[in-house]
Amino acid sequence: MPDFVFQQAAHAAKGSGRRELGDRLLLAGRRGAVVQVKARTIAPKADAQEIVWIQKVAAKAMSQAKGTVRQLRMMPAYMVNGRDRAMQVDGNAFEWIAVFLLDHPHVPRDTVVTWQPLGMPAIALTRRDWDFLFDQLRSTTAVLDYLFRAAGEPAVPLGDEPVRYYELAAADADAPPRPIDTELVGAGGTLFSVPQLPQAPAGGDGTNVHRVLRIILEDIALTPFGEPMTELNRFTVLSDLDRLPVSARAEWGHLLLDMLRDVPDVPAGNCKWRFRRMLYEDGTRQLIVGAATRFDRTIQVAFTAYVQLRHHEVTTRTGRTDESSTLGVLLTPRRNGRPWDTSTVRVHGDLEIPSGDLKLYSDVWNRAFEEGDAVDHSRAGRPPAAPAAG
Repeated sequence: MPDFVFQQAAHAAKGSGRRELGDRLLLAGRRGAVVQVKARTIAPKADAQEIVWIQKVAAKAMSQAKGTVRQLRMMPAYMVNGRDRAMQVDGNAFEWIAVFLLDHPHVPRDTVVTWQPLGMPAIALTRRDWDFLFDQLRSTTAVLDYLFRAAGEPAVPLGDEPVRYYELAAADADAPPRPIDTELVGAGGTLFSVPQLPQAPAGGDGTNVHRVLRIILEDIALTPFGEPMTELNRFTVLSDLDRLPVSARAEWGHLLLDMLRDVPDVPAGNCKWRFRRMLYEDGTRQLIVGAATRFDRTIQVAFTAYVQLRHHEVTTRTGRTDESSTLGVLLTPRRNGRPWDTSTVRVHGDLEIPSGDLKLYSDVWNRAFEEGDAVDHSRAGRPPAAPAAG
């Protein structure tokens, strides 16, 4: 997603000169990577000389990355994403990693890069390593999570990142799910666990259903909005949705397409709803996806009430209201042109819902689920847990 790739809108002032704020920033959620790209622009020399050059440019890249983070923490800066939209980036709002990315036609075998401690995670990759991670995961959030995880492991030779990836993926596949209180989502909650790192590449089943999530992300990215919404609001919604684990996306894609085929089959004037809810392992983030027969003002109000109710119910059970958020995404079929419309609702913290409104929301939505006459609740479950390597 170009929405997660940033570069400086302008150079940051430093004394009488100017400082570049890194080659690129990769941002998603509350994690960020300063990516320093160094390319070999002349014919490589003997291996021993190349290793010296690589170590030299790596040390420079890591120093530059450290300076970028320091500058952003001292003074937020406006950065421009891949869609040429500006967003203010406050370095204190992110957990950072430095990435040295080497574009080199022939890296000497068994080259392990070293650098002085930076006070933050750091990792060295080749361009091929980088491309492999994005081809494998197809998610900026997943790539960032992998980079932080790999940075905590012993260094591997440049070019060997796929080997390390598959070792970690194999460990994930063997790790048992962590115990989770499924009752946090209410009666009927189920544990759904998938490996954090898939062994097969995203979309490897040949169905392309994993692209459903990408289409929804594009819908959100391209939707125009005005005040009081900001690009930071859009970035937050995109980040929340991109957290859906890669290993779960194909199954979710199948489900959403099934929902869209199912909801129009009702008598005129009626509306059918389908939902799935997921509460992430830490209990502070909830994702709701759903489909409804049509979209109008009534449907919008009803869906907003549903999201607010489920947020209130979960935060009441967890006791972690201030740090919790819920993202709701509703798909409604179209009769012509594109297959569906996408609508979103995001809430955070204490909503301070009046008791009368809360009772109304509960009477409508919870009664509907009990009677089964208005809502098909596909599944309310815990998140795909992300087991650590065992």
